[in-house]
Amino acid sequence: MAFTKTTSNVSSTNTASTTILSYFHWSILITLLAVLSILVIYKLVNLLLQGNQKKKTLPPGPKSLPIIGCLHYIVGNKPAFRWMHSMMEKMNTQIACIRLGRVHVITVTSPEVGQELLLRQDSIFCSRPVHMSTEISTYGYLTVRTVAQHYCGNVIRKLMINKRYFGEGMVDGGPGPEEIEHVDSLFKILGYINAFSVSDYLPWLRRFDLDGHEKILRNALENIKKYNDPVIDERIHMWRVKKEKKEVQDILDVLILLTDDSIGSPLLTSSEIKAQILELMLAAVDNPSHATEWALAEMINEPKLLQRAVEELDEVVGKDRLVQESDLSNLNFIKACAREAFRLHPVSAFNVPHVSTADTNVAGYFIPKGSHVFISRTGLGRNPKMWKEPLKFKPERHLNPDGSQVVLSDPKLGLLSFSTGRRGCPGVVLGSTMTTMLLATLLHGFTWTMPPSMVSISLAEAEHDLTLSKPLVGLAKPRLAKNVYPTL
Repeated sequence: MAFTKTTSNVSSTNTASTTILSYFHWSILITLLAVLSILVIYKLVNLLLQGNQKKKTLPPGPKSLPIIGCLHYIVGNKPAFRWMHSMMEKMNTQIACIRLGRVHVITVTSPEVGQELLLRQDSIFCSRPVHMSTEISTYGYLTVRTVAQHYCGNVIRKLMINKRYFGEGMVDGGPGPEEIEHVDSLFKILGYINAFSVSDYLPWLRRFDLDGHEKILRNALENIKKYNDPVIDERIHMWRVKKEKKEVQDILDVLILLTDDSIGSPLLTSSEIKAQILELMLAAVDNPSHATEWALAEMINEPKLLQRAVEELDEVVGKDRLVQESDLSNLNFIKACAREAFRLHPVSAFNVPHVSTADTNVAGYFIPKGSHVFISRTGLGRNPKMWKEPLKFKPERHLNPDGSQVVLSDPKLGLLSFSTGRRGCPGVVLGSTMTTMLLATLLHGFTWTMPPSMVSISLAEAEHDLTLSKPLVGLAKPRLAKNVYPTL
């Protein structure tokens, strides 16, 4: 009897195991069929949407996978811009097509192709993509990077909202904790704008924030709003409610006073004003400080260049006063040094992306509507077909034989200091002035040498961006009479 029960139990166990295995096999089969169905549907949709695109030649690029395209390369090769440039070099091409999700990303390192995109066909490439980062953001021994960044922060705050400090500042005139937090947050946002986040190309993944970009950006934005918004709200109240303010003092006042002539009401809402102020701050704060740090690092390593710049300053400005904006037109070598820094050491690997609003052809290749076009700043500025000794810092290459004015932008796109074309940077003049003024002031006011323990300044780039791998630290000694410097 016991044997019969045991046999029965074993039989039941075997039956249950067989049933479980059967369910397991079926579940695997169903999953595989579902995945296969999705891939087939995706392929069919692609064929229907693309129509005859296969007959047209896209720029060369890496092979892509269904659904994700080349996103696995982006995720596995950080920073993405270094992988993109390396891939283009290996393929020996100056225009490439990288599919990310359903988006064709077109990368360009040729000045000629850049001119075609931004100048001759700018009406087609005048739009911008809405990425997560841009969506969020549109609303003794001296560390030169810190000095440069906070100089730019001071200038921008004064122009935008007529305030140099949010708090009381430091006794020595340096930035207080409020200014440090404000500027650091601006640079944090800039570091993540157009950073090829996965969710930009697979939007359904945005809720998971896989790379952590959204959390970082939102925290930085809250820090900026904490300082910007009270000032803006108070000023709007003074103009529109109390009617106390009568004189325009800064850009914020201009934005508040813009009116819709047809109905006589304010043109911009409070939210739109705040977004515009933030966008202007982001547009102007990083480029000048970045170029100045690199230029000074290169010049400290080349004493003859440094001496030539100082001699020009002494000839134009003298030693009895500080550099003024009216001097800048006569400081051609200083501007050549700044322009060379923009060429060799751009603030970012790629320009702000453009979106094609229609199918078109560029350089013999088909560019589909909706493509995201990235012009490579490093590809233009370090292009050996455009520049002799492209990796050498040679400011004299920008001096005009007839002695005419040196400008920091280049319509031929041999370098991309500021955006150009229909969606060009509105702050070109401001950015150029800030860059030249900052570099001239540092060179005129101080004698710069490297610390005694150093043989040379390291010019190695950081791994994840184009800044110096180590912030420039220089020994600065006042070179003018004490009474020339402003007192605190």
